[in-house]
Amino acid sequence: MKAIFKKGVITATASATLMLVGYACKDSFLEIPATGQVSESQLTSKKGLEGALISVYGQLNGRDNRMASPSNWVWGSIRGGDANKGTDPGDFSDINPIQRFEYLSTQGVILDKYRGNYEGIARANNVLKLIGKAGADVTAADKQRIGGEARFLRGHYYFELKRAFNNVPYVDETMDYGTGIEKVKNDKELYPLIEADLKYAYDNLPETQSAVGRANKWAAASYLAKVYLYQKKYTEAKALFDLIIANGKTSNGKKYGLVPRYADMFRASNDNNEESVFAIQAAANTGSVNNANPEFDLNYPYNTGPNGPGNCCGFFAPSFEMANSYRTNANGLPLLDGSYNLPANELKTDQGIQSNVAFTPDAGNLDPRIDHVIGRRGIPFLDWIDHPGFDWIRNQANAGPYSPKKFAYYKSDVGSLQDNSSWTPGYTALNFPVIRYADVLLMAAEAEIEVGSLAKAREYTNLVRARAANPAGFVTKAGAPAAKYLIDVYPAANFADKAIARQTVYFERKLELSLEGHRFFDLVRWGLADKEVNAYLTYESKKLVGALGGAKFTPNKHEYLPLPQDQIDLLGADILKQNPGY
Repeated sequence: MKAIFKKGVITATASATLMLVGYACKDSFLEIPATGQVSESQLTSKKGLEGALISVYGQLNGRDNRMASPSNWVWGSIRGGDANKGTDPGDFSDINPIQRFEYLSTQGVILDKYRGNYEGIARANNVLKLIGKAGADVTAADKQRIGGEARFLRGHYYFELKRAFNNVPYVDETMDYGTGIEKVKNDKELYPLIEADLKYAYDNLPETQSAVGRANKWAAASYLAKVYLYQKKYTEAKALFDLIIANGKTSNGKKYGLVPRYADMFRASNDNNEESVFAIQAAANTGSVNNANPEFDLNYPYNTGPNGPGNCCGFFAPSFEMANSYRTNANGLPLLDGSYNLPANELKTDQGIQSNVAFTPDAGNLDPRIDHVIGRRGIPFLDWIDHPGFDWIRNQANAGPYSPKKFAYYKSDVGSLQDNSSWTPGYTALNFPVIRYADVLLMAAEAEIEVGSLAKAREYTNLVRARAANPAGFVTKAGAPAAKYLIDVYPAANFADKAIARQTVYFERKLELSLEGHRFFDLVRWGLADKEVNAYLTYESKKLVGALGGAKFTPNKHEYLPLPQDQIDLLGADILKQNPGY
């Protein structure tokens, strides 16, 4: 049988060889398309261009490069003192040096941030290249809109890289492999190029879109005004903010405004509301958790079982300092002098107290936003149970007593706006707000302080604060407020001069936008990172000695991450110049 088999193989091989010789005589033999290949005509059709554009949106949350996401829970919130890494020291230990300001250029999380945003840029550039070859079914209006969205997204990705690394190589749709892309240096100022993309988007995008998740004219205006603010171009920023506040609307046609209750901004059932300027869209139970929100799958209370959300993994623990910041005085105002960290004012916590040991929560005056942002013992955790404290914290000595709450899903969302088809139930339909209207109002207040009216700055800031003071939005327990919530709008004295007005608005941003990835970048652009971050580390390290003891922020170094060594090795140190201090 073996001989017969071998003979058959030889015969078959000989026959195949003769057939190949015959076909090889014809040129058509060489023109067989690769299996699964998409033709250029397909890509440049309207359907092809729309598909390519959707892929640019699809990279917003970083995908496989989770640290590229604009949620910036590590880069903006942990480095800014909103939270610490939480969990256990050995879990995702690559974050440990980040929170301690001991960055290494070889760290995977840093490469993630870099690579994930460049993937978004590559996808945007691909769309812009394809537009130049658009098929006959693509109208001029289609080209204008698709180009505007692609440039909006490219501007976003470069802005993320600019804030994280300062100067990086700028590559647009005219560059490719073999045409000099590997020789582009990181010696070009990025802001004018980011501005150009966002300005094009503002000028060319429609006010409303066929799909709510698409960027529109006013999202581009808001992003452009934000970029102006980062450069201290207050006059240009104010002019845009004036237009946005007067005329801005969402992609689905809602005039910009604040949702009535603070917590409603963070409910999947209320996505794409009037406060949503630009958000990463999410959907649950579609057959793939790739369509859900993966931003915070690690950032839930630990070991909750059926009594709480997520059940894993205890990351992103709100800091003692952040919780203390919600202390208010007898007039319902924050303690702007920093005295909230003094022993007389810091919050009472259950640090080191087992869940089976009696504990009474803090009884002092508090801003009600604390219990929408931070999970703390004895306070209802959304519509689950009262937070039990120690039992829901993976390692209190490393993380502290608090759990992240702002982006957790509700019990009533289970199975509908939450997805159970993966390793964790922590995938949800909750959008992540890259820019929301409260952020716009507070940025507009900053611009007013610098080149406009202090009274107008107070007006904008108090719109945000008045929403927080709405008693209909307070967390309740047994039909009454769950804590002693005392909050009021700012009096004229807080805007008597530029110095106190700045201090007021800066602190209001801290309270309103906590755990949303803004804080560190705000401190850097205000020139306050050295003072504020080191004050946070000094205070917090006394509470979490193992995690933060000895940690220190070094000015003129730690404002920016080191460029990934992987990229320097690839391109050469003569092309990619490392940031100072690394």
